[in-house]
Amino acid sequence: MTISPRKLNTFLLFKLPAAYFCGVRTKSLNETSCTVSVKHRWINQNPFNSMFWAVQGMAAELTTGALMMTKIRNSGKHISMLVATNNGTFTKKATGRVTFTCHQGDTIDDAIDKAISTGEGQTIILNSKGVNEDGVQVSDFNFEWTIKVKS
Repeated sequence: MTISPRKLNTFLLFKLPAAYFCGVRTKSLNETSCTVSVKHRWINQNPFNSMFWAVQGMAAELTTGALMMTKIRNSGKHISMLVATNNGTFTKKATGRVTFTCHQGDTIDDAIDKAISTGEGQTIILNSKGVNEDGVQVSDFNFEWTIKVKS
């Protein structure tokens, strides 16, 4: 079974309802990138009338995690994945619709290939940038993922 934006959004409803009810939605997913968007609304705002940082983090993590899950599924191997660390930088108030994108599908392929060939765990840092409707970057997240082939 392939992973699609619609299946990911249904997954959010049942497994990550906080993200779903905050409006986090997968817009596109392919071999090289994943795009997720979320609109600033009452339910996901902070006291300063912009999007709460954790909602931005959920959307950003989904771009990297969905791409990682897709690549792992395509490998045909049983591989565990875990976020070891993350950080975020916020450069502008997040209002309106914010779109997060990760373009590192090729980097994930390399890490999975190395994990399979060596049998050792691998660490990969994936980036997701949040851009508002005007094309201005509002946040930048890095997620350090660890992967390991299960025996």
